Amino acid sequence: MTVGDIFLAGTGTRLPPAVPVADAVAAGRCDPALARAAELRSVVVSNDESGPEMAAAAAISALERAGVAGPDVDLVLHAHVYHQGHEIWAPASYVQRVALGNHCPSLQVKQASNGGLGALELASAYLLADPRRSAALVTTGDRFAPPRFDRYGSDPGTFYGDGGTALVLSRRGGFARLRSLVTVAEPELEGMHRGDDPFGLAPFDHRPVVDLGAHKRDFVERHSMSFSIARVGLGQRTAIKEALSRAGVDLADIDRFTLPHLGRRRLRSGYFGKLGIDQDRTTWHWSRTVGHLGAGDPIAGLDHLVTCGELRPGDLALLVSVGAGFNWSCAVVEMLDEPTWATGRCAVEAADG
Repeated sequence: MTVGDIFLAGTGTRLPPAVPVADAVAAGRCDPALARAAELRSVVVSNDESGPEMAAAAAISALERAGVAGPDVDLVLHAHVYHQGHEIWAPASYVQRVALGNHCPSLQVKQASNGGLGALELASAYLLADPRRSAALVTTGDRFAPPRFDRYGSDPGTFYGDGGTALVLSRRGGFARLRSLVTVAEPELEGMHRGDDPFGLAPFDHRPVVDLGAHKRDFVERHSMSFSIARVGLGQRTAIKEALSRAGVDLADIDRFTLPHLGRRRLRSGYFGKLGIDQDRTTWHWSRTVGHLGAGDPIAGLDHLVTCGELRPGDLALLVSVGAGFNWSCAVVEMLDEPTWATGRCAVEAADG
């Protein structure tokens, strides 16, 4: 959609300590060949906090930075990929109770790794639908814990990290403006994350551990690799082109990119090479120390760029997201002011060193 006066007022990220990939390789938890191809230095791993707990912590930080209190928030959307710690439970309500304590609608969004930007689009539309609405809170949170999820092998080529993110949208102003936000769907690809397994009666009826690689092999065998690559490429190009067009800018006008936290081989083939994006203009230098945060990559990436002073007033950022389904979302964000909470320092640089 072409966005009206929707502003970004605050961001927040809650990340646990980083665990070097080399340690996982030495312990036999990560295939050395996958590690060489991915080129990640570390992933963040939670020893105690669940996805919703990390999301709530990130939300408290984002709300404080935005100067927004519970009565001002008209919608809470919580996106996630994996198990939230309880069955038949509403994690969005938990985030709302801990971070806000108000009584606005709170809803859960599940569109795999595209859930964060998908929720951002829904929240923007919700605010624009009624001039009396002021602000919305979008959060994400996941903990990819064993034994059911192998953060190094369940999705070969992508290493998963744990964490929570939050973003406060406002009609009243903020440090950045949302210039455009576009989502493109291709449901013909939904089977890529389902494979040939029959529908089960309960989680893990057919496989003891999540194995997205097996599902993708089933799908490619049935539909061909060329079909899959063509559809994925078209969806990605369409989302990016439309987001740029609706913002009235070109790819060359973009100063920084937040890309999905994939391994370098996947980024090189899907983004750096295909789109001609210089990796130094992306969040790769940081994301390779964090890992894939499920639905939270674009929000965490934006928070990193703003907090570390890598975006200045007048700069444009392109937030790029993709998730099973398939859905692609892209947003153009224009920096208006440098927020007071931007430190200009990146502690992660030492880990990236």
